This record gives sequence, C-alpha cells and structure tokens, in this order.
Amino acid sequence: MKIVDVPANFCARIGLAGATWRTQDVNKGLKDIEKQLEQTTQALQAAIAQGEEPALPAAESTLPAAESTLPAAESEPVKKKEPGTARGVETMFRSAYRVQMDLTGLADNKANMMISINGIIISIIIAAVAPKLDNNPWLLLPATVFLIGNLVSIVFAILAARPRVSTEPITLQDLEHSQGNILFFGNFANLREEHFVSGMMDLIQDREVLYETMIRNLHGLGSVLKKKFALLQVAYTAFMLALILGVASFMGVFVWLMLRAG
Repeated sequence: MKIVDVPANFCARIGLAGATWRTQDVNKGLKDIEKQLEQTTQALQAAIAQGEEPALPAAESTLPAAESTLPAAESEPVKKKEPGTARGVETMFRSAYRVQMDLTGLADNKANMMISINGIIISIIIAAVAPKLDNNPWLLLPATVFLIGNLVSIVFAILAARPRVSTEPITLQDLEHSQGNILFFGNFANLREEHFVSGMMDLIQDREVLYETMIRNLHGLGSVLKKKFALLQVAYTAFMLALILGVASFMGVFVWLMLRAG
C-alpha cells in the first residue's frame, strides 16, 4: 500500500473553503430573514395607514374556539341580585331616613322664619304707616309694594309649612296590593288597630316586601320635600323682590319730593 503525502497547506485550503461556504450560507439566510421582516413591516404599516386590522392567521385560528363558548354562556339564566347584608341595608335606610328628617326640619324652620319676618313687617306697615297716609300720601306706593310682596311671601311660606294629610280611606287589602303605605301615618291612621297589627306582622315576615315598602316611603318623603322647597323658593323670591322694589320705590318717591320742593 503506497502512502501519498498530502501537503499541509492543502488541508488548510480545504478547511478555509468549507468555512467560507458556511459563512456564505449563514449570510444568505440572514438576508432572507431581513427581507421577510421588511416585507412584514411594510404590510403592517400599509394596513395601519388604511385603518384596517392586519391579517393574523395564527390568532384567527383561535377565534372559532372562543366564539363557540358564547352560546353556552348566553344560555345560562341571569341570576337575580340579592340585597346586601342585613346590617348594611339597615345602615343605609337609617342614614337615608335621618337625612330626610333633617331636610324636613330645615324646610319647616325656613318656612317659620319667613312667616315670622313677613308678619312683623306687615304689622309695622299697617300700624305705623297707615295712619300717616292722610298727611303723607307719597307713602302709599312704597307701603303697597311692601304689603303685596310680604303677603305673597307669607302665603307661600304657610303653604310650605302646612301639614299634608291624605283623607282618602285605605283598607288592608289596598295596602296588600301596594296601593298605600302602611308606614305612613296618613294611611294607617284610618285602619282599625287589629288590621294595622296584622299588616305590620305580614310586613316584617317578608324581607323583600319590607324593603320595598321602606323604599316607597323614602320616595314619598322626597316628594313632599320637593314641594316644600319649591314653595319656599317662591316665598323667598317674593320677599326679596318686596324688599328691593319697596326700598327702590321709597327712594324714588323721596327724590321726586325733593326735586319738587326744590
């Protein structure tokens, strides 16, 4: 067997050629990847510029599976919301009733204040100004303006403070059909004692009906408060206009007399 001597630089050349070939393959693969990335980026930018969503086949493949679960979810019955804890509900009702009672007291105090002030002004005008109208007829216009404004104000203040009691007769059957409110004295005052006790016992045994009755009672208090404050607004507005116009008319008449005397 004859052994052939291979030059050392020949092996080196073969190794260098193989390394060069592999490097060229790697560079070619990188260039292909960069080209694909550029194409994908351009496609995304074009889709964004047109206001369309880019196509994502991999993500769309999962949509049917997600949509297939919708009918099952829609077919489930909607659960009725239950009220919160008894302590929380009681605290809510207690706070709401306290606010309504405070506002009712505030409205009554404002009405009483208007009644007192207007009553004093009317009494002073009638007692002090009326006897002097013969000698000072120029006081007639300011006094008339004050009297009319104060009269309108005191009338609306009295309407705001006037108690509102329902005179319509209510029976226990009407209360059972939610045609009245057993918690309102204007309704249960017309009931016999045994009917009232029976209605209250039935009410406290049904938690849902009890809450509904208390909510309706709160609504009734709010409706009464709305009427009270609407009447008070008219009363205060009339009182303010009476003061402004009365003082203005008094000053106008006084200036007119000074110019006439001069």
